[in-house]
Amino acid sequence: MATLTETLYQLADPGIAEHSQGFFKTGPGEYGEGDRFLGIRVPEQRKVARRFRNLSLDELESLLQSEWHELRLTALFILVLQYQKGDAAQRVTIFHFYIRNLDRVNNWDLADSSAGHIAGHYLFDKDRSLLFDLAESENIWKRRVAIIATGAFISHEDLEDTFRISEMLLNDPQDLIHKAVGWMIRETGKKDREAMEAFLLRHYRQMPRTMLRYAIEHLPKERRKEYLEGKALT
Repeated sequence: MATLTETLYQLADPGIAEHSQGFFKTGPGEYGEGDRFLGIRVPEQRKVARRFRNLSLDELESLLQSEWHELRLTALFILVLQYQKGDAAQRVTIFHFYIRNLDRVNNWDLADSSAGHIAGHYLFDKDRSLLFDLAESENIWKRRVAIIATGAFISHEDLEDTFRISEMLLNDPQDLIHKAVGWMIRETGKKDREAMEAFLLRHYRQMPRTMLRYAIEHLPKERRKEYLEGKALT
């Protein structure tokens, strides 16, 4: 039977790869500089992940070290599947494995596909100081993991740490962090609009424009206008 790597190689499409190289900003000085793509659509990777969901952590660690983006993403899909199906002891092991290999979660889709499902879920009822440490990292992807992980807390209507980490990242220089923070603030509004707007009213004037636009996306048109024009007072 073909290995996972062989299976993904067989699915490679140079046309998709070329598009992905541009979409994920892999050029010199861009956020994904040096990342390489085989050219495989995400639904196909998820199918492969389900097929190979019983790979060992040693095998997954090898995949995470790959230069190919799709091998790393598929490994993370498998890791999430194993975490979701695992017992308490297995989840502890997978969480620590994930954190140990966090340097290989090195693009926005890799972070978004795993942070909430593993780090956020695991830390929900535990000490969350790790996320605050990650939010202070010089590594953009660790900062993104920190804020995206709080999505797991939001699903349980636990919003405080989303707001706290968002405050830490308000002046972040990276647009991809602006988008992630705005996204998570928007998600808090689905659980408690009053709490979300209280946060916005304290901070919206200093927010980067992209962050603010993401955060207010689901508010009524007139309310969005007030924020964008700097006229939201209450």
